[in-house]
Amino acid sequence: MTAIAELPPGFSDKVLPAQATFRSVMNAMARPGKVERIAASAGAPDGVMHGAAAIALTLFDHDTPVWLDGAMSTPDVAKWLKFHTGAPIIGDPAIASFALIGDPENLPALDRFALGSGEYPDRSTTLILQIGSLSQGTAYELRGPGIDGSAVLTATIEPHDLFDQLAVNATLFPRGIDVVLVAGDEIVAIPRTTRLAHGKD
Repeated sequence: MTAIAELPPGFSDKVLPAQATFRSVMNAMARPGKVERIAASAGAPDGVMHGAAAIALTLFDHDTPVWLDGAMSTPDVAKWLKFHTGAPIIGDPAIASFALIGDPENLPALDRFALGSGEYPDRSTTLILQIGSLSQGTAYELRGPGIDGSAVLTATIEPHDLFDQLAVNATLFPRGIDVVLVAGDEIVAIPRTTRLAHGKD
């Protein structure tokens, strides 16, 4: 078993990097489709991208149940998250505040996650989805609040039909699923209010 002393260190400073990461996430949520860079330095276990690690260290705590997909369900990742964030690792995605996805090609159906309720639409799962690239791949034209007209996101995303799956948000609103795409130290937010205009290679 990995000793605590051998775990990757997380943030070197617990305040400033978390503040910077929080601002990056909020900026991404406010401007869907716009690439934001996570500049804060953070250690992470193998398989966890820098951006995903920084988001976890910033947003996860003992009140945010976290679901890990098969790629993330390793002892090292679980121990690292529990040690640095205190977040409970759970087996049921339907009650997760966050889901950390390392194998997006095998993303479960979105209705397996928490979708919120009419009274508490914020009690839904935010997916943190590690993908191939936020600069190469398919061009997606996005529309919705926070976007002036439309925005084009070029990305290599698995599953290929992610935006088709997210179309359910239109019928669920104000309930729904929010997504943060992560590629290395870059992130893009796809809030539940964002819609795909069209996609092309």
